[in-house]
Amino acid sequence: MSRTFIETNDRHSLFYRRLRDSFRVAGVEITESAANATATFSIMSDDTGQRVLSVSARNVPTEYEVFYTVVYGLQAGETNLLPVRTQTLTRDYTWDETLVLGKEKEEQLLREAIVDDLIRVILIQLSGV
Repeated sequence: MSRTFIETNDRHSLFYRRLRDSFRVAGVEITESAANATATFSIMSDDTGQRVLSVSARNVPTEYEVFYTVVYGLQAGETNLLPVRTQTLTRDYTWDETLVLGKEKEEQLLREAIVDDLIRVILIQLSGV
């Protein structure tokens, strides 16, 4: 994994950018071509969103769940070093319509924390390869 190509459809997603930076910090050289790489980390799916968890008596959302799901695998040539896996992490937060700006920032921070946790889980899995 000394030279790794990260295969993805979205090179601008939060997960891709943070994963790329984490690989570099770990001493992995990121290549721009699979031909120059000793391994390919494939991100098949990178999805995030939120769901309503609870509503008030007036049918106004009062609690949301933020989720992030990633489907990924690692190959070296024809060898699967890490079979395709799916990881989903969630966090929830309360919603107050009088604090819209603060709650939007809270949602953004939760999403970033989820991505950081996902990357930690993946790095632990890769350390065993």
